[in-house]
Amino acid sequence: MDNQDYNKAEKAVNNTEDSLRSTANDAKWKVSDLADKARDYIKEKRDNDQEATQEDWLDRVKANASDTWEDIKDGASDAWEKTKDAAEDVKAEWNKKTN
Repeated sequence: MDNQDYNKAEKAVNNTEDSLRSTANDAKWKVSDLADKARDYIKEKRDNDQEATQEDWLDRVKANASDTWEDIKDGASDAWEKTKDAAEDVKAEWNKKTN
């Protein structure tokens, strides 16, 4: 197997890693933003003369976490497919050269 084939497989793995990192970094709510969102929620409730409750707040967070999980899952699935495809390409090249 040529060094070029190994480099191609390594590049695919690196691209997969970058894709997963990007997906995680693009998550809708980062921890540092959560406190600001909580303050905004409390202010919104106060401005509308409503009671801010932990249960209501957690429902909002849960809905957002669900959306974020879907984004991460999609990115991870895409990364899996890319890595699997690259591994199959390397295996096919190996089989051609050894048969």
